[in-house]
Amino acid sequence: MTLNRILVTGSGGFIGGNLCSYLEHRGYDVTRFDINKGDPNAIPDVGNQDVVIHLGANSSTTEKDLKKILKQNFEYSVMLYELCEGYDVKFQYASSGSVYGDSKTFKETDFCKPLSPYAFSKYIFDCWLMNQDYPYQGLRYFNVYGLGEDKKGKQASPVSKFIKQAQRTGEIEIFDKSEKYKRDFVSVEDVCEMHVRLLNSDASGVFNIGTGNAISFRDVAEIIKSRCNCRIKQIPMPKELKGQYQKLTKADNSKITEIIGEYNWKSVEDYVEENIDAFLN
Repeated sequence: MTLNRILVTGSGGFIGGNLCSYLEHRGYDVTRFDINKGDPNAIPDVGNQDVVIHLGANSSTTEKDLKKILKQNFEYSVMLYELCEGYDVKFQYASSGSVYGDSKTFKETDFCKPLSPYAFSKYIFDCWLMNQDYPYQGLRYFNVYGLGEDKKGKQASPVSKFIKQAQRTGEIEIFDKSEKYKRDFVSVEDVCEMHVRLLNSDASGVFNIGTGNAISFRDVAEIIKSRCNCRIKQIPMPKELKGQYQKLTKADNSKITEIIGEYNWKSVEDYVEENIDAFLN
């Protein structure tokens, strides 16, 4: 079966916008759908699609209203999955590496302890799907970064934030003890490629999407400093982030590797080197 017609929810977001362009460049017939630009309860027409890629969500990691975020991230996702099942449409969606919480291992079968309402909303949808019969592909993104993050505001990755700070003020602000906080930073282009490769697979389940390597916030700042001729300043961690801030994320990507084969994930250092001019313009 040829999968050519693809509807992407959350198409106005950072990952969604990049994914739509990535798919269109490869000849797919893409329909963009973004509830942030209209009725938050709007339901897309999935009956004439081959695939739905559900990226739309409340992605605020500091959101405190659990009822609100469950409605947006869990209940809406359940409704969309059931629509896809009814029309026999392939269903992909965005999960999150934040579901692992303050863990030291990051395998899809691990017991998860999410630290925030956002992470909890993602995890319970993952768990709900495990008890369903219709196939699905959940891409459990780790720390995605890349060009086009301006629209994310405070939710932008440290890579983009640090470059903008260096350009604007000549100074990068990092939290105290940033060398102890490490992340698996994965480029948005690699994320898009994983979506495409899974489109061509019958595999069902949740898949970690990360490089398998972690570097500290301090390391990221040093990479930017070496290219932007700026200073690094340490500041206290905001109170609202304490207790919700993972010390480590590092994807075990063996499951996705079994499906797509070996893959050359882009490092932060190489990505910045290749794209620094585009970031600054």
